[in-house]
Amino acid sequence: MGKILRLRYAGKTGILGKIRIKLEIDTNPPSGGQNEVRYMDFPYLSPVTLQDRATLFAGKIHALLCRNYVKGRDGHDFIWYTARNTAVNYRYLEEALHQSGPWKDTSVHVDRTWLHDALYRRITSIDWEEAGKDVRRFIPVGEQFSVDLWNTDVFVQQLDKL
Repeated sequence: MGKILRLRYAGKTGILGKIRIKLEIDTNPPSGGQNEVRYMDFPYLSPVTLQDRATLFAGKIHALLCRNYVKGRDGHDFIWYTARNTAVNYRYLEEALHQSGPWKDTSVHVDRTWLHDALYRRITSIDWEEAGKDVRRFIPVGEQFSVDLWNTDVFVQQLDKL
């Protein structure tokens, strides 16, 4: 926040070349998400509508449970949210699970117990050393040692914070 990336200069000089920005827009988002309006005050006052943290965490949990491959960023974000004692928007997560993934078109009811059990099964099935390798390049050098500590016990302990 508070910094501007001046893309109009990118690629005109130096080795930057092209900058590609990929936008993914969910045209049919799950119901149950909670939005909030925040005001940016730089470079000028403007409102920004975004999902609240509990809804964002529910979306990350959906990715962790449903992705058919391991993405280290999911583990990194899971630690980030649990370290901050973030609540889970269970309704949004349930709607997302009904919409895509292994629980698509099922009548699964998501509550704390169901979520703990599902995440425990997923966490204990992941090779966290490999997941750490996937995310390592995105972690600042001074913080990469924490990725070396990733293992099933770490993530189960984080799970118990839910």
